[in-house]
Amino acid sequence: MQRHYHPAASFLGKALRYSIVLIVIIALNFLIPRVMPGDPVKNILGEQAYYTAEDVAALSAELGLDKPVYQQFGDYLGGLFSGDWGYSYLYMQPVLEAVGGHLLWTLVLILPAIILGALLAGLAGLVAGYFRKTPLDIGLTSGFMLVYAMPHYWIAMLMLMFFSFNLGWFPMGKVTTGGLSGFAYFADLLWHMALPLLVITLFKAAYDFLIMRNTVISICGEDYILMARAKGLSRGRILFKHILRNSLAPLVTVTAIQFGMLFSGVLLVETVFSWPGMGTLIYEAIGARDYPLIQGAFLIIAVCVLLANMTADLLYRRLDPRTA
Repeated sequence: MQRHYHPAASFLGKALRYSIVLIVIIALNFLIPRVMPGDPVKNILGEQAYYTAEDVAALSAELGLDKPVYQQFGDYLGGLFSGDWGYSYLYMQPVLEAVGGHLLWTLVLILPAIILGALLAGLAGLVAGYFRKTPLDIGLTSGFMLVYAMPHYWIAMLMLMFFSFNLGWFPMGKVTTGGLSGFAYFADLLWHMALPLLVITLFKAAYDFLIMRNTVISICGEDYILMARAKGLSRGRILFKHILRNSLAPLVTVTAIQFGMLFSGVLLVETVFSWPGMGTLIYEAIGARDYPLIQGAFLIIAVCVLLANMTADLLYRRLDPRTA
């Protein structure tokens, strides 16, 4: 009996699955900071010589940390859905404001890196897969595998040491020099983000290249590609009309999956380049045991990853109708 594909039912099914995942993430997001070692109240108060047990009890009550865990979780859910994500002990401002400002700078790095990495990996993987076992294929594969094998934060430190410290071509870190506006500010921003953007782009492209190359190699053995060659179609038409089109679905899926990997990778790269993104925020929040800020940062990242994966899930069906 033939099964019929219903787009609305499929979308609702996917939305339900992703909603369940989001609920689990919210619960874990609340519990994980609380099992971390350290006391946020004592961390806020500072050196033990400057506070008493009464001070600890008073601040715990003010922050709601003296309540049972289930009551704290109820307060957390209530604030989450009402838009009150708490107040950051570290930044002394609402969590949404602190996270929003840092998330913007992380997206400034991630979004261009996703596009540039996919273009670089797509083109290089297409050429390497089509001309497999040639010097061009060997050179491209060796280069990307070398980059893939190296930790991205180590590549960041090498680039910082060579291009910034030794040659002085790029700044040592931060976002801008300061005191600029207009086009000068934009140019200065691009100058500061050049090295971290390059590291993240190579980090993404190295993995995507291997996926793209293997996909192209498998497609080149399909009957319709052999038929296209037998018809005398040009190499460019075969590459870009037949092979590239059918290789995009895995690349889109990998890009969505890597969105989460890029977030985690960016955190360390941002720390190396002193980039004021989510990496710096999470690093400082964990050190300060800032529960509301840690919860808000991780939840935003999880939602971004879920949305990216859901978008890829829907796009994959468009790119490859066989999965319908």
